[in-house]
Amino acid sequence: MEVNFFERVYAVARQIPYGKVTSYGAIAKVLGTARSARMVGWAMNACHNLEDVPAHRVVNRNGLLTGKHHFDGTNLMQQLLENEGITVINNQIVDFEKHFWEPELIP
Repeated sequence: MEVNFFERVYAVARQIPYGKVTSYGAIAKVLGTARSARMVGWAMNACHNLEDVPAHRVVNRNGLLTGKHHFDGTNLMQQLLENEGITVINNQIVDFEKHFWEPELIP
């Protein structure tokens, strides 16, 4: 991976609209590294000091809040999503398809 892979991940994550979510794999795919979903996860875990990266909007391919333990507070990821109108039950986004945003590469 090139040095700026994490920055490329953050650039895509910053585009996720309010009230929408995307997946680690969808970000990897739009970056042309479809098999790098885990690397996208590592990038999201490393962005805690970047307030402009909405890491709470990135979930696994099934709508599970797999990254929630990386947020301060027990349910912070869920609370942030619910504040945007997304219902979460048992760490699972309800109506995941309705809230899913397919990333596009914007140069």
